[in-house]
Amino acid sequence: MAIDLYYTPGSAPCRLVLLVAAALNVPLNHHLVDLRAGEQFKPEFLKLNPQHTVPTIVDEGFSLWESRAISRYLVNKYGGDSNLYPSDPQARALVDQRLDFDIGTLYPRFSQYFYPQLFGGKADPALLKKLEEGLVFLNTFLADHKYAAGSALTLADLSLVASVSTFEAAGIDLQPYPNVLKWFDLVKATAPKYKEANEEGIKQFKEFIANLKAKTEL
Repeated sequence: MAIDLYYTPGSAPCRLVLLVAAALNVPLNHHLVDLRAGEQFKPEFLKLNPQHTVPTIVDEGFSLWESRAISRYLVNKYGGDSNLYPSDPQARALVDQRLDFDIGTLYPRFSQYFYPQLFGGKADPALLKKLEEGLVFLNTFLADHKYAAGSALTLADLSLVASVSTFEAAGIDLQPYPNVLKWFDLVKATAPKYKEANEEGIKQFKEFIANLKAKTEL
């Protein structure tokens, strides 16, 4: 029986869940949620998730949202002996640290810098500097690790690659961060079904950017 996934493909958190499900070979029933049309406020969706956010899953009547929580749940229930979320306390703690870095530092800095520009705002050099500092941190993390949290692909990589691929799609220059570039190529080559789970959504994200920019330039 497949899990119901309520999502928007262009969203980095939604693409994280798609990447995790692909890595675990967990089947999904895909339910597109048009955020611009306000479908997340429909009563039937609010019953599933009163915070009206995507991604949201429903697994045999159990509703859950927040992409990192969903990712951990999927591994805990369906991962078996998967290395995506290791059982060793220190190895798991490092994965958690990278996940927290992504959700608490790296992606928010991108959001604060980039998204206001899509609605007519001007680029803020101070916010760009903060984003670049976040990428320096990531570049440093990767100096001694093949993957984000060690020698094997984990949830940390899938979360971070959803973010970093979004940055690249938005035109953020990754060339100053050679460790990030090397890692990015590795994850693209080794994450199961990367193209289907992430790149299709990136195309939609680029279209979203182009449409918004066209409207602000009218």
